[in-house]
Amino acid sequence: MLFRQRRDARSLGLVVFALAAIWSGSSAAAQDGAWWEGITSFGSPDYSGKRSQAERTPPRQDTLNDLRPNEVPWRSDEMLVAMEKAIDLYQGIVSKGGWPAIPGNRMMRPGDDDERVSALRRRLMATGELARSSSYNDYSFDSDVEQAVVRFQERNGLRANGRVDQPTLAALNITAEERLSQLKLNHGRILELVQTPPEERYVLVNVPAFQLEAVERYQTVLRHRVIVGRNGRETPTLKATIRNLNFFPYWRVPDSVAQLDVFPRLVKEPDYLAKEHIRVISGDFNGPELDPTSIDWSQADAKRIKLKQDPGPQNALGLVRIDMANEHGVYMHDTPMKPLFQQRARAFSAGCVRVQDVFELVEWLARFEPGWEQPGRAQAVLDQGMALDVPLSRPIPVYFAYITAWAEPDGRIEFRPDIYRRDGAVAMADVFDPDAPPPPSQGLAP
Repeated sequence: MLFRQRRDARSLGLVVFALAAIWSGSSAAAQDGAWWEGITSFGSPDYSGKRSQAERTPPRQDTLNDLRPNEVPWRSDEMLVAMEKAIDLYQGIVSKGGWPAIPGNRMMRPGDDDERVSALRRRLMATGELARSSSYNDYSFDSDVEQAVVRFQERNGLRANGRVDQPTLAALNITAEERLSQLKLNHGRILELVQTPPEERYVLVNVPAFQLEAVERYQTVLRHRVIVGRNGRETPTLKATIRNLNFFPYWRVPDSVAQLDVFPRLVKEPDYLAKEHIRVISGDFNGPELDPTSIDWSQADAKRIKLKQDPGPQNALGLVRIDMANEHGVYMHDTPMKPLFQQRARAFSAGCVRVQDVFELVEWLARFEPGWEQPGRAQAVLDQGMALDVPLSRPIPVYFAYITAWAEPDGRIEFRPDIYRRDGAVAMADVFDPDAPPPPSQGLAP
């Protein structure tokens, strides 16, 4: 089995603990574009309350165990059954009045004695992160509450630091009615996917979950973290077909990126093209090369002057492009900006999907092509260092889906922030992580 669960022993322990808590609580754009000036953080929340000595200690390390832990695809009857059970559970919660809102906006941390901890305990008990055997009248933010907060954060796609920071508080205060509506909406999205005639092999990218799964014979055999489009450059919902793999690709900088981003930058940084190995071409991408020092970049017209980035490790597409023709012009590819995969929220691109460990996926896609039957072929191509196009004799369907809530067969219910505001509830779209460290600055970024 190719599927590999990327979890350490601590992560497995948390999952087992989380399952026990659930059952104790009841019987989850365009191919062009760039992010030129790096990605800014949202700043740290203002905390004006008293802090104990425990509060001054650094937050726990966030272990990034955000890939789904089993072989059940999103696009499956098993997922629909699990979703229906989750809807029934939340319908019961709603019928009993939902859960309490947690007042205020100050952070709560381990070691706090805060009257709001009582409301926090009740909230976590309602959805199973905290065992009902705990006392909900206790105002102490003890280790049991901290572990429950971590479980809640992991199930909601938040940084798992054990603190009730601003994004965690916002997610906790989404009402039971809103969560029920979100589950029903996403059940419909999954049902639509399931009703499409099944294929033996396909790829599905769940954009707000920032992950990809490769499915073969109705079982997930690979999962990968992905980077998707940021707001304003959204990764679209689509179905396409993967037909080619392009090793050592050129990147033809689209006119919009050249005109709006690169040309103004060249006025200030004339050496930028040389640093990024970008050529200047006249007329179209097959025209003669121009001397960039002869051009007044403040007056340049992208309809007449084209930019083309050479293949190599600096290329915005990385070392391989997964070609999937579609009306939106988006595709999947490698990236030189691999540290970004360590972020929990990964909406950094201009619409295309960047794939972590992409060559593992490439080998699975090309497995039935001559010379690609055994692992290691992709590395051999890279070692040769020469451009190579691999047409697929067995094209692979690919789906870009938008699933912000689902349920695992073991009963765990997962939610993700509505990054593109498609779910209809403002509260779900306002869950961001203002306390996250800023990712490294990046240059060209499709």
